[in-house]
Amino acid sequence: MRMLRFAVPAWVVILVLTSALAVSAQDIIGLIKVFGVGYVVNQYAGPLNNFVNTLLDNKGVKVREQTKVVPVLSVGVGQASYIGAAQVSGPKDRLQKVKAVAQLEADFNTVFRVKALVPIDSVNPIADGIRRVSGVGVTAVIDIKI
Repeated sequence: MRMLRFAVPAWVVILVLTSALAVSAQDIIGLIKVFGVGYVVNQYAGPLNNFVNTLLDNKGVKVREQTKVVPVLSVGVGQASYIGAAQVSGPKDRLQKVKAVAQLEADFNTVFRVKALVPIDSVNPIADGIRRVSGVGVTAVIDIKI
């Protein structure tokens, strides 16, 4: 009987923790649907950045500059839309200016599809214009499963 008194609360704790992990993934997807990709990218930028840095370091291709994760904006006709995230790297003073990465797309001779990723200083390139932050590069593209 004494053992049962400890076993039941232990199982409850295990069930709560297990369901919390499952709910966590559902929460992220829910946040994406409700608030959008930009909000979720901003909320998880730090952990995503650490994950990418660890991945690159483990593969022997460590980024030697400062890094951060920002939203990727598809810049087309009319308005820009949040479509994912990217890790950018560069000197600290330049990196602080980067607010997003603009993705520009075009066809070349109807054979090639070109996607240019440009670190920019605004999350609203339609109103502000596309202003590249020089000295900063894209080191990883992060797709979001919806």
